[in-house]
Amino acid sequence: MAKHIWVQKKICLHPRSRGFHLVTSEVVAQLPELQTVKVGLAHFFLQHTSASLAVNENADPSVRDDLEVSFNQLAPENATHYTHVFEGSDDMPAHIKTVLIGTDLTLPIGDGRLLLGVWQGLYLCEHRNQAGRRELVVTLQGEGV
Repeated sequence: MAKHIWVQKKICLHPRSRGFHLVTSEVVAQLPELQTVKVGLAHFFLQHTSASLAVNENADPSVRDDLEVSFNQLAPENATHYTHVFEGSDDMPAHIKTVLIGTDLTLPIGDGRLLLGVWQGLYLCEHRNQAGRRELVVTLQGEGV
């Protein structure tokens, strides 16, 4: 009979400046429990309203640069129609970007590792100019090795 695994823990990502940051290694390093899952799912929930999670290109950093430029055009700072302005000029655009990208991901697990594609990585999309550390709640569920 297969051993069912449920693990839930909070992990912290170190502070980053605004931009799209590849964090796969940082996340996996804080999840030794991942190695105990033969087949399952990993759910990642970012507990913030001004940053996002995404899966995208893990090789060419120009992709991350282009995403930052494009999202800044979609949700620019200092737009005259914003009413939520008391937390800084980058705050309301950060909320818009978070709604567009999202704060959670569910990824498959196989043989103790995240089953990302060859050119895929986990991104922290930081939308504030000067953010603090970001916290992820990670829930692993599956069948044990």
